Amino acid sequence: MITLSKEVAQALAENRPVVALESTIITHGMPWPQNLEVALQVEETVREKGAVPATIAVIDGTLYAGLERDQLEALAQAKNVAKLSRADLPVIMSRGGTGSTTVAATMIGAHLAGIKVFATGGIGGVHKGAELSFDVSADLQELAQTPVTVVCAGAKAILDLPKTLEVLETLGVPVMTLGQTTLPAFWSRDSGLPSPLSAENAAEIAAAHKMRSDLGLPGGVLVCNPIPEEAEISKETLAPIIARANADAQAHGIGGKGVTPYLLQRIYELTEGKSLEANIALVLNNARLAAEIAREMAT
Repeated sequence: MITLSKEVAQALAENRPVVALESTIITHGMPWPQNLEVALQVEETVREKGAVPATIAVIDGTLYAGLERDQLEALAQAKNVAKLSRADLPVIMSRGGTGSTTVAATMIGAHLAGIKVFATGGIGGVHKGAELSFDVSADLQELAQTPVTVVCAGAKAILDLPKTLEVLETLGVPVMTLGQTTLPAFWSRDSGLPSPLSAENAAEIAAAHKMRSDLGLPGGVLVCNPIPEEAEISKETLAPIIARANADAQAHGIGGKGVTPYLLQRIYELTEGKSLEANIALVLNNARLAAEIAREMAT
């Protein structure tokens, strides 16, 4: 059900470290050619840390783990690419379509390929006002059932973070923050919320993943890796910007899958591009940590 690139197939056969990467950052995160440049930069960062990158996407109905350069270029320039989560993935594949994978769909692809660790920017979660809209990302359920360790900079700061943390706890998903006892919030290093668990290094995280597997527990481990200090946008700076972006979304009747891309674009405009610069920095930082975890898992 999944096609591996030669590089990824050989690495997995030799028990060398592999890191899964999502593809929505390519198709929905930024414009051409910056999207391709960043995708290649993330892959190179994984290689520099001694692991093999496996960007996951659906192209013409085939689910790939590991894209060749020409495939990356074509995806980066493609129009009207579907954004795939668990519900959409089999439908688009059955129709021979092309789609980029969100956190949930990337976890599914990684697990099918036999890849244990995945680097992303931020996970989805419980949206503000979810008590009325019931807008909760499928990422949370995926973390509860698919055994892949996900490295992120926390849940996206546009979300209701306390409720997101509560749902993760209810679902039995371990949430570990690297090097601090407070939870990061994507563009900010400190959300003000205590982290349920913390870890000092990649070896501790890899050991937790293995023990979860040995116990026969379903689901993965969520690793929160704070954005580098020099790239951070403080939560005090972001709070009024996020509030305004949410108000604008409500005023324009934005809902469902359109909420997250609208908010991220609006915040990009209101921060004059600083949010995207921070996003790139945190994705690269997460790729480094994921590669270190993958190396520990391989040994």
